[in-house]
Amino acid sequence: MSARQRYIAHLHLHASLTGDQYGDVIELMSGITPHVQPVPPNAVQLDLTSALRYFDLSSYDTVQMTMMRLKGLYGIDSSAGLAGNRMLAAMAADASAPGETTWVPAEQVADWLYPRAVTVLPGIGRATAETLRRYGLHTIGQIAGLPAGTLQRLLGVGQARLLAEWARGHDPRPVTPSEPAAYLVSDLMLEQDCLDPAQHHRAVLGLADQIGQRLRRERQITSRLTLTVRYADRSSTTRTRALAEPTSHSPALATVALSLLNVLGLQRARVRAFVIRADDLLPAGNAYRQLSLDPGNERARAAEAAADRARRRFGPEAVRPATLAE
Repeated sequence: MSARQRYIAHLHLHASLTGDQYGDVIELMSGITPHVQPVPPNAVQLDLTSALRYFDLSSYDTVQMTMMRLKGLYGIDSSAGLAGNRMLAAMAADASAPGETTWVPAEQVADWLYPRAVTVLPGIGRATAETLRRYGLHTIGQIAGLPAGTLQRLLGVGQARLLAEWARGHDPRPVTPSEPAAYLVSDLMLEQDCLDPAQHHRAVLGLADQIGQRLRRERQITSRLTLTVRYADRSSTTRTRALAEPTSHSPALATVALSLLNVLGLQRARVRAFVIRADDLLPAGNAYRQLSLDPGNERARAAEAAADRARRRFGPEAVRPATLAE
């Protein structure tokens, strides 16, 4: 593998996904390579360059493994494009039928790209396409062979330069992970008004666990939790508490969330919904922990990391707190 050769995969997901489901897909992809760029609502791009040596697979076989994981864990069919840059990978994915992968090796870019209609290039709108058509320019190869000055007179300097680069199959943009969220929210709407304190406890515990999983997935920590309880009469109560130290550790989040629940004293309340919000998010690399002589704390964190690995491999429901088991 050349040190300069990149291997970019673009996957189209043939499914209608909720925000949480799409997040689960991004988490699964992050277990294959850390270089994952979401392309909402139903696509994702991966830079596989650094992952090939880890899996000891070819770039094509790594894409097939990724597609099989999507199908096996979430039942999502996909199609893929594999190439040396983001633009070519996306175009190759567009040319792929469901379940198939189109691979464009570096030495075959011109043969694959030049016969295609110029309208498949990114950024070619109706007006630009009509201008090119009037001058008999229908294929990408015709654009690639056109003198720079001629194209600039047709389209202007800026657009002509960009189009010429695309027509030659050049795209220097890196795969860039999305910016971390400013806050995270997890909510639960109950099927019917609930008076049972045990069910209230289970609901809040489950939401705290979801927040912890999402924080670890996005490599963030939080230093403040807010619990909102909505009642049958459409009123609500909100309580906020700062954490002793920023964390993404689910048991620590659950302790704070349940303490907020206990403060509210909901023994006779008819509850309709719970919402937990994590604020003041920071990168996980900024986390600090109070030193502890309790070996149980380290064992709990090790078990949590193992559970996260199991969820990435077998799906989000593979491991849950015993209290939440059906």
